[in-house]
Amino acid sequence: MTNKGVLIVLSGPSGSGKDSLLQQVIANGGDIALSISLTTRQPREGEVDGMHYYFTTREQFEQKLASNAILEHTIYNGEYYGTPKDAVDAQLAAGKTVVLEIEVEGAANIAAQYPDCVRVFLVPPSLTVLRQRLIDRRTNTLEDIERRIAIAKQELTHAPGFDYIIRNCVLTDAAADFQAIIRAEMLRDKTILDEVMNL
Repeated sequence: MTNKGVLIVLSGPSGSGKDSLLQQVIANGGDIALSISLTTRQPREGEVDGMHYYFTTREQFEQKLASNAILEHTIYNGEYYGTPKDAVDAQLAAGKTVVLEIEVEGAANIAAQYPDCVRVFLVPPSLTVLRQRLIDRRTNTLEDIERRIAIAKQELTHAPGFDYIIRNCVLTDAAADFQAIIRAEMLRDKTILDEVMNL
């Protein structure tokens, strides 16, 4: 018997370490399915289309919106980001733990459509550390970094509304916390009692 999967929404400011966290969880053997977002922003160095994001044009994105093929979408820093719906539903139906890495507004949209989803907010050790992480990326201008810090301050005000908050001081510890959340949520599944009673 395949149980319905767990949908986890991971949010946090740009530079809080969401990508690194998920890579660490996978390296630890965590069995998670990552939803790949569609975006109109340009790829960063090393990003691969279809692996990190699906990169598309604004016109193509808007066509998908019109055909209801996007589960949720938002505009962040002037660019579209969205989640393809069909892939998420198929993975959940197969019993997978599906992780959506999306920003705060998108997380609220997902929660409205999937009330059972688990929302996790990842925070940096401090805003000073966050600023340095963004500088170290060497992909943004100082003006853009300050804009992202301002956005981060606003996003952090939404953190108390999430189910869990993880402070990413040490990546391996944060990944262990994330995996503990997944395990705890899987143990909420009451359908296991049906299996026990039918043995």
